[in-house]
Amino acid sequence: MEVALLAVITSPVCAATLSGAPRIIDGNTIEIEQTSVRLSGIEAPETDQICLDARGGKWACGVAAREELIRHSNGRVWDCHTTGVDKYGRSLGRCFIEGEDVNAWMVRSGWALSWGLSKPSYALSELMASTALAGLWSGAFIAPWDWRRRNRWTIIVGASSVPVDARQLLLGPALLSDPPSPECLIKGALDRNGDRIYHLPEQPSYGQIDMAEKPGGRWLCSEAEAAATGWRKAAR
Repeated sequence: MEVALLAVITSPVCAATLSGAPRIIDGNTIEIEQTSVRLSGIEAPETDQICLDARGGKWACGVAAREELIRHSNGRVWDCHTTGVDKYGRSLGRCFIEGEDVNAWMVRSGWALSWGLSKPSYALSELMASTALAGLWSGAFIAPWDWRRRNRWTIIVGASSVPVDARQLLLGPALLSDPPSPECLIKGALDRNGDRIYHLPEQPSYGQIDMAEKPGGRWLCSEAEAAATGWRKAAR
């Protein structure tokens, strides 16, 4: 289906409307007509994020959130109303499928949390999801914004009965030694200057990166995801 850009703007801080069937990068990032859009007012788990299910087992909840959004989209046209950009240059947008607020759907279905000071607030949608133990709320997890800078004091939330070993399972030092999914094989690591660099499996530097020993590192599922979240490809 041909993607149409309904409003062309010269400045990214201006409001615009984008329409088309998107490429879904992760649970809160899409791309329409080569424009990267960050769904505003919500935070989905990172694609490398691990959660615990209702039985206390580990699962790749970040990948699952992305897949649920792809399934819900089902190739349909989105209408995104954007205003401003985030620190990675993504347009911030509230998106709709056939009139349904996609941002709200992600939160209401338990695949994202309400986040930030944007309006409208999705707090009610989040309450509905937590009450129904939907999506992430079926087990235990770490809020996405805490996952990115997790440490031994990080709070674990979720179902009313969080497993006693949840902290060990979700905060263990070797948690990310293996990729969360067979498709997420790109290694993201901070260099000595603190720059975010990603390494592809075919690059010579790939084997030199030990993810269990890389503070601030993460697994990435695609180069598009890496670019959308501020990572730069390694020179070799």
